[in-house]
Amino acid sequence: MQETSSQPTKIPSRVWIVILAAVALSLSAIMLASYIMNNPEVAGQEIAVYLLVLGAVGVIFSAYTLFQVRSRMLRTRIESPPITTSVECKACGFKNVREFQRGDYIFKEGEPCQKCKAKTLITAIYREVKDKEKDSFLS
Repeated sequence: MQETSSQPTKIPSRVWIVILAAVALSLSAIMLASYIMNNPEVAGQEIAVYLLVLGAVGVIFSAYTLFQVRSRMLRTRIESPPITTSVECKACGFKNVREFQRGDYIFKEGEPCQKCKAKTLITAIYREVKDKEKDSFLS
C-alpha cells in the first residue's frame, strides 16, 4: 500500500503572515504616495516617488516569494516507497510477492498456496527503495 499524497503540502502560516505583512506595508506606501501626489499643498513630491517605487518593489517581491515558496513545497513533497509482503508456502516452497495489505505481519498464516493449496506464511515485509539516478556530469 503506497502512501503518496496528490495534494501539495500547505505553505506554513508564518510564511503567509510575513508575505501578507509585506503586501500590507507596500500597499500603504503606494496609497501614501498617491495621496501626496494628488495634493499639491502637501510638501515632499519627491518622497512620493520613492514611496511609489518602494511599494511596487514590495508587492513584486511578495508575489515572487509566494511563487518560490509554493514551487519549492511542490518539489519537496515526500513520497513513501511501496511496501511489499513476501508470502511463502510451507509445503512446496512456492514464494509470492504482493503489495502490503493492512493487517499483515510476519509469521501470519495467509491464503492457500496457488500450487498445492496448503497454508502459506508471511515471511517478510519490506519497503522497496529505488536508487536515485546519478547526474551524468558528476560521473
